[in-house]
Amino acid sequence: MTTAKRGVVPSVLTDPHADPYTQPFWNAALQGRVTAEECTQCGLRLIPAGPRCFRCQNSEFRTIELPGTGKIYSFIVVRHPLLPSLKEVVPYVSAVVDLDQTQGAGARMVVNVIDCNPETVAIGDAVRIVFDRVSDTYAVPRAVPVK
Repeated sequence: MTTAKRGVVPSVLTDPHADPYTQPFWNAALQGRVTAEECTQCGLRLIPAGPRCFRCQNSEFRTIELPGTGKIYSFIVVRHPLLPSLKEVVPYVSAVVDLDQTQGAGARMVVNVIDCNPETVAIGDAVRIVFDRVSDTYAVPRAVPVK
């Protein structure tokens, strides 16, 4: 059993339950890398991937590596535990991160921002995606401030 750490939301999942479209992302996550699927027709970069590009309806993609950095688009500081098991981790920051090199829409991630002061987090803060490996098949994406 892992010890609770203030600001870090424990994962309740141990497997990503991926499908063929999202498995490349989770494979890269286990290696500490951020990837997206890029439409071979229009170039839109998608996270999460799906069977078709939502812009042009093409069904062919290539997996590309992203720098794993971005900016906080929106966030909330959770101060009250939503479950008794979260009593030791509040306050924590949950954020939507607009990933660099993804053209915005379709390539944002919702992540727990860790190793930060919840009182000073702000929209536009630069972050880096890191992965917390919780099993042989699953690594939870989180964000840390870029200092």
